[in-house]
Parts: sequence; structure tokens; C-alpha cells
Amino acid sequence: MGFKKMKITSKFHFNSPVILTFVIISFIAYVLNIFTYGRSNSLIFSVYRSSMSNPLFYIRLIGHVFGHANWSHFSGNTIFILLVGPLLEEKYGSWNIAVIIFFTAIITGIVNIVLFSTGLLGASGVVFALILLSSITSMKDGKIPLTFVIVAIIYIGGQLYSGVFVQDNISNLTHMVGGILGCIFGYVLNRNFSRKI
Repeated sequence: MGFKKMKITSKFHFNSPVILTFVIISFIAYVLNIFTYGRSNSLIFSVYRSSMSNPLFYIRLIGHVFGHANWSHFSGNTIFILLVGPLLEEKYGSWNIAVIIFFTAIITGIVNIVLFSTGLLGASGVVFALILLSSITSMKDGKIPLTFVIVAIIYIGGQLYSGVFVQDNISNLTHMVGGILGCIFGYVLNRNFSRKI
């Protein structure tokens, strides 16, 4: 019986450590938020204007990407991350993906604090960074892939439209910031990787 269990579990492979760890932490944050009746999101897993002398201010700058308002918010972001993230982690390595997530969290958090009085939570900025990063991965010889141009136009156009005409609680600017960061990281990584080849 024990041998069969071992055989079944050996079929699984922790193929994308950074992406899977990100999703696991996000799920723990989601469950914790349910059990604390929203207090954990407010305390750790969302970013908003507060005193910089408070150590939690700096934790929230990163922690906000793990927090989600509800199951729909969590599952929507997680599906995109699990679809796109492992391929990017395999191509660029775990360290580079961790750096992209880290800087996307900090920069989108700072942008929200500076420009908006409302709080921000969720991995949408990371999702859009990964989406734009994935669309530029096929760049060769300095030539921009047409697929990237199409994705960028549809993405930026959609975010601009939503920002102007749709009144909701979604921070379209941080989505755009995430996408721009994905483009920048994609350009830098592709240039560095093409030099090594």
C-alpha cells in the first residue's frame, strides 16, 4: 500500500518553484482573510497610504500581490499565472521570475500609494507583467514580434477604455504599469539571453 502511494506521488513534479510558491502563498492569504474576516488583507495583503515608520508599510508593498478580495478575484489571477508563469520560469529561470514579481509588487504598490487614496490588492499587476513578458519572448535579432504588438494594442486599449468608461474598483493604471514592466523585463532578458547564445 505504501509502495503504491509512493508511486502515485512520484508522478508529480514541482516544475515551477517560484510560480507554485506564489500561488500557494496567495491561497494561504485568501484562506487567512476568510478566517480573520478581512483583517489580514487590511493588515498585510493590501497596500495603501500609511506611515512609513510602520514596518508593516514595507511588508504591504510586497504582500498586496498575494491578497485577493474573493474567490473569483483569486482564481482569475491564479489561472493566468499558472498558465503563463511556468513557461516563463522554464525559459528565464526562477531567479529572474522572482525578481520580476518582486519589482512589479513594489512599483505597482508605490504607484497606487502616490496616485490613489484607495487600497490595492491582488496579483493583477503581476499577471499583466507575465502576459506582456510572454508575448515578447520570441524576439530575435532585435525584431519585435507582431504578436507582441497585437497583444500590447489590445491590452493597452482595453485598459484605457476601462479606465475612462467603466466605473469599477479595478486599478487599470496598475495593470498598465505591470504590463509596461513586463515589456521592459522582456526586452532586457531577451537581449541578455541572446548574447549568451
